[in-house]
Amino acid sequence: MDYQGIIIRPPSEANSIILQVTVGCSHNKCTFCGTYKDVRFTIKPESVIQHDIEFAARYCRRQRRVFLTDGDALILPQARLLKLLKTIRERLPWVTRIGMYGNAKSIRTKNLEDLMALCERGLSIVYMGLETGDDVTLKKVRKGVRADTIIKMGRRVIEAGIKLSVTVLLGLAGPERSDVHAEATGRALSAMDPDYVGALSLMLLPNTPLGLDYAEGRFRLVSPMEMLRELKTMIVHTDLSGGLFYANHASNYLPIKARLPRDQEATVNLIDKALRGDIPLRPEFMRAL
Repeated sequence: MDYQGIIIRPPSEANSIILQVTVGCSHNKCTFCGTYKDVRFTIKPESVIQHDIEFAARYCRRQRRVFLTDGDALILPQARLLKLLKTIRERLPWVTRIGMYGNAKSIRTKNLEDLMALCERGLSIVYMGLETGDDVTLKKVRKGVRADTIIKMGRRVIEAGIKLSVTVLLGLAGPERSDVHAEATGRALSAMDPDYVGALSLMLLPNTPLGLDYAEGRFRLVSPMEMLRELKTMIVHTDLSGGLFYANHASNYLPIKARLPRDQEATVNLIDKALRGDIPLRPEFMRAL
C-alpha cells in the first residue's frame, strides 16, 4: 500500500482497510491541528489508488470496512468519487462499510443528490469535525466556517442516508469561554442530531499556532476538573434522538459511552462522582492523541 506522510483515522476504523486517496487536508488552517502542517494537499493519481485496491483485494479479505484518507477525502470531484466507490464495490465485494472524513466546506461542494448518489455507491459514514458550536472560538481557531454552516452540512449528510459522526474538542475555548463553548456545542449537536459524537480533549502540539500561543502565555489550558465540568455541561445541553456520545478517546480523563437521551442522567451522575474524587481520572502519562 502506498502511504505518504502521517495517516490518521478514527478509533472505530482501527481494523479497516486504510486507503489513502488524498495527501494532507484541503483546509489545513486549524490552529490546534498539527497533522498536516508541512504537507501540501494533493489528490493521489488514480493508478496509485487502483494499485492499492488490488493489493487489498489480494491481502485484506478479512477486513469488512474501508476508510478513505487523508484529512478530507470528500473533497474529491463527484465523478471521481463515484468511480472510486464503484471500483471498491467490484474489487472488494465483501466490504460492508466505507467511511471518510469530510469538513463543512467539502460537503458544501456536494448537493443532496450528489450525496445520495455516493450513499447508493456504498459511502456509509462521514466523520466531520464540529470542534465547537461557539462562533467566537471557531473564528479564533480558524475553522473557516460558522457553526450554522457546519450544522446545515451535517444535516445534509444525514438526509442523504449517510451516517454522521461528529467530533468536538473539550478545552478548545480555554477557561474564559468554557461554559459558552460547552453550551453552544451541546446546542449545535442537538440541531445536527448525528448518529455518533466523539468528544476528544485538547492536547497541544508544539508545531501548531495554538501550541505556540500556550508556550508564549496567550492561551491557557483548562484543568482536568474544568474539562470534566465542560463535558458535563455539554452533555446536559445535548439532545440526541438515540445517538451515541463517546468520550472514550485516549486523550480523555474519564471514559464515557452513552446513548442519549437514555443515558444522560446516569452519565451526568458519573461525571459528578469523578468531580467529587470518587472515581479516578486517567493519569497524564496515559493520555495520548
